[in-house]
Amino acid sequence: MREPWVVGVSGASGTPYAAAVVRGLLDAGEPVDLIVSRAARLTVLDETGRPFRDAHWAEDLAAWLGRDVDPADLRHWPAGDLAAGPSSGSYPVRGMVVVPASTAACAGIAIGLSKDLLQRAAEVNLKERRRVVVVPRETPVTRSHLEHLIALHDAGAVVLPASPGFYGAGAAATGAQLVDFVAGKVLDALDVPHTLFKRWAGKLNADRT
Repeated sequence: MREPWVVGVSGASGTPYAAAVVRGLLDAGEPVDLIVSRAARLTVLDETGRPFRDAHWAEDLAAWLGRDVDPADLRHWPAGDLAAGPSSGSYPVRGMVVVPASTAACAGIAIGLSKDLLQRAAEVNLKERRRVVVVPRETPVTRSHLEHLIALHDAGAVVLPASPGFYGAGAAATGAQLVDFVAGKVLDALDVPHTLFKRWAGKLNADRT
């Protein structure tokens, strides 16, 4: 039985993180159910110059990820489809990642607003006690944002800010390496194997080649 990871992309800046997580899951042989919010479509367009359209999602996603996508490996659900599979706890999934997670998405999930499929799917996975990883990117943060993140933590989610480490590549790290570091930490939280970054080995100035 197909048991995917749900990946929800909200409207915060940071869509390269989402693309890296999706590529990492597919590279590990993990199926993905993708939900891209309405606000995220604007961010994808702004950060990549490419649209993301429901009617052409496979074509647009292939351009975004830089690879063709097999429908057996990745299924797309429109954010407005509240009758979609991930809206129900009886739909089999392994868990969910919200990356990047906007302040609005964090608040909506924390209070159970379920205003779209992304928020509903996250709430479903929390209530079913499945693994949920939320990747906030906003900075600085307000008290209300912190309170929502605490509520998500208390509900069982892993709150994993998009905070890249530099020990894998040093001060000369490229943007792609920093993105991959965060994506790799997300995959670590899901117990999905990857080689997206060089792990700390307990030695200063270790070889970074």
